[in-house]
Amino acid sequence: MASTIVVDKLQATGGVVFTLPTADGSAGHLLKTNGSAVLSFTADTDTGILNVVEDTTPQLGGDLDCNGSQIQWSKGADVASATALVLLTDGNFFDVTGTVTITSFNTTGGPGTQIKLQFDAACLLTHHATDLKLPGGANITTAAGDVAEFIEYAAGDYICTSYTRASGKAVVASHSATAGISTIWIPAIAMVSPTTNGAEAAAVETTAVKPELKVLNFDHTTIEYAQFSIAMPKSWDESTVTAKFYWTHATAVATDVIWGIQGVCVSDNDTIDATFGTAVTVTDTFHNAAEDLAITAATGVMTLGGTPAEDDLAYFQVYRAATTAEDTTNSTDAQLIGVKILFTTNAENDA
Repeated sequence: MASTIVVDKLQATGGVVFTLPTADGSAGHLLKTNGSAVLSFTADTDTGILNVVEDTTPQLGGDLDCNGSQIQWSKGADVASATALVLLTDGNFFDVTGTVTITSFNTTGGPGTQIKLQFDAACLLTHHATDLKLPGGANITTAAGDVAEFIEYAAGDYICTSYTRASGKAVVASHSATAGISTIWIPAIAMVSPTTNGAEAAAVETTAVKPELKVLNFDHTTIEYAQFSIAMPKSWDESTVTAKFYWTHATAVATDVIWGIQGVCVSDNDTIDATFGTAVTVTDTFHNAAEDLAITAATGVMTLGGTPAEDDLAYFQVYRAATTAEDTTNSTDAQLIGVKILFTTNAENDA
């Protein structure tokens, strides 16, 4: 026959006397003490951290196993470009809007923080030895769609560990060529004299078996022209260009000559019957020695007509501003030897 032992208190030999509860608890309840030797039943409540988001200072005690799942970055609010780029802490990936030059970032999560930026427009990232270290120690002009990755290696100091151009072109060339100013030389013998007021081509022998001049003669009273075309390099940034004129006189004079140039870009499926853009000029004084080489300074920036685009054919027209007062005192033809076109590239090659 079953037996029942009825007690209302328990005590180990020489220990504390615990008072038992007078009624049963619910299923799954635990027995707990109130700290005064009175026991009671209570629900099993986990007072620890139930979700990682509740731990504001999480640390790993070993390798993190993703268990076949992804680690996803958070995209923060868009950030307007500024001299000191203000990055928030609402994510690790940000879109940067605007075109203001950027020289540094503010402190985000502290040293070791990794961020990625996607640029929505062209702005200048300025290299700095500590504030903002960029690949190759050179400034970077961003383009829409470029993506860069940075590590904060000291408070407010960042190093760019990766930069990917939307164009796919390299940020740092694998050779010595770099983006910047490039030139194209066009000799006078590669130019054509237009049907209307064309400059006269001439061959001038200096001394036998010494350099012979192949020039275009430009009159001092009538504006005469010469034209040439260039298939512009793919690396051209499609902006303004400048020009230098190489020329001479057959006689010794020391008067001014004013050279002018204008251009227009023609794209695939565009008419070549196009209007030249606004001309720019440069004034040069001859050296007062017959057949002396004269090289002008660069003209001001020249905006080409049309809508410049990649692989355009650019037509140029050069002339002597013969009807200008400063260029009418010299009755000798100015002899053009050639023109150098200076243009800016935004890539190290035409790949």
